[in-house]
Amino acid sequence: MEGNKITYKTIDEYILQFPPEVQKILEKVRETIKESAPDAEEKISYQMPAFALHGNLVYFAAFKKHIGFYPTSSGITAFKHELSEYKGGKGTIQFPLGKPIPYELISKIVKFRVAENVKKAEDQLKKRK
Repeated sequence: MEGNKITYKTIDEYILQFPPEVQKILEKVRETIKESAPDAEEKISYQMPAFALHGNLVYFAAFKKHIGFYPTSSGITAFKHELSEYKGGKGTIQFPLGKPIPYELISKIVKFRVAENVKKAEDQLKKRK
């Protein structure tokens, strides 16, 4: 630990720092990602929970008033219409804590990102041959 900055080694450690009601949401987001990307590896990256499969897939994090979901800019662009009611930026979406979290949409975005990363990995393999 450097100064006051906490460094997390696991997603469990990260989730445990939040109040129980937020922990439940984070666990459900985590489960949704795992079910949508069963081969993805869990890790901590940029001090946030992340999943990787042929490169980074998605990140998520809890904040005071929202859950941040980071599916890269392609994940946002592909689901622009469904995400229009949420605040966000180039590679981020904010799901307000006072409203239902769209787990089904998270699942669709993760599956899209898996397909995207797998295709990219396959294309790179073809180039090498």
